[in-house]
Amino acid sequence: MVYEKLFNGNGDEFSAKYEAEKWLRENGYSVGSSSIDGPQGVVKGDAYISKWRNMTKREQNEMDGVLYAGREGVARLLLKQAPDNGIA
Repeated sequence: MVYEKLFNGNGDEFSAKYEAEKWLRENGYSVGSSSIDGPQGVVKGDAYISKWRNMTKREQNEMDGVLYAGREGVARLLLKQAPDNGIA
């Protein structure tokens, strides 16, 4: 992964996760369903993405990135390529 972005949220439960998902949608990415036992898959464009645990290893490897986020704390986004147009 070559691009990492952290989201801090406002301290409320899931706020960092929601902030990250909003950023992804606003920047042309789709994000998969939450799963307690793995990250959320991320794909550039409009796509339906299943829970991480329901994907094959091949499907997991085909993701453009992953989002690690939980109930509390920082959400960590990792992408294989930096976003277009210098988005921070």
